[in-house]
Amino acid sequence: MIIPGSKSTISDLREIRRQCWDIDLAAHVRRGGFVLGLCGGYQMLGTHIHDPQGLEGKAESVDGLGLLAVETTLLPDKTLTRVSATHVPTGTAIDGYEIHLGKTEGVDCKRPFAMIGGTPDGAISPSGRVMGTYLHGCFTADNFRESYLKAIGAQSISIAFDSLIEDTLNALAAHLETHIDIDKLIALAEPV
Repeated sequence: MIIPGSKSTISDLREIRRQCWDIDLAAHVRRGGFVLGLCGGYQMLGTHIHDPQGLEGKAESVDGLGLLAVETTLLPDKTLTRVSATHVPTGTAIDGYEIHLGKTEGVDCKRPFAMIGGTPDGAISPSGRVMGTYLHGCFTADNFRESYLKAIGAQSISIAFDSLIEDTLNALAAHLETHIDIDKLIALAEPV
């Protein structure tokens, strides 16, 4: 199960609870399931999220899902960096980017999800079943995706992600050229 990123971590966490997905998520982990939180999803997996400056609304601290022993403090400086990393459990390379507000710290950070150069990123629970990372786009790396899925006992099909995207965009462009008068569309977009 993947909990994706969010631009409104605290309000999305409240929605998860309103929909009772927190109960389903905890049951999934109890039954031996795996959970990966990406960015805001990673922050939600911790014990607390602190927003002392009211970056997402009112200044407050809220309980997280409690599946990772980490706490996040939202901070105004946004991290936006393209990175190359190594997934610690499998040793595979990841190319992605970090984009987040905040700093996450705690005991589970001693078991990082990845290393970006010599800097640890993310956290892994003692059981290894709950993981969190600030790395976006990690599943576009074919070797990482296959290794990660294999490590959690899931089947993976071989997909060359970059080729798939390129072929899909080329097919879309060909379809548009066949069915839309592109020159007329561009003329409509030009200033009068």
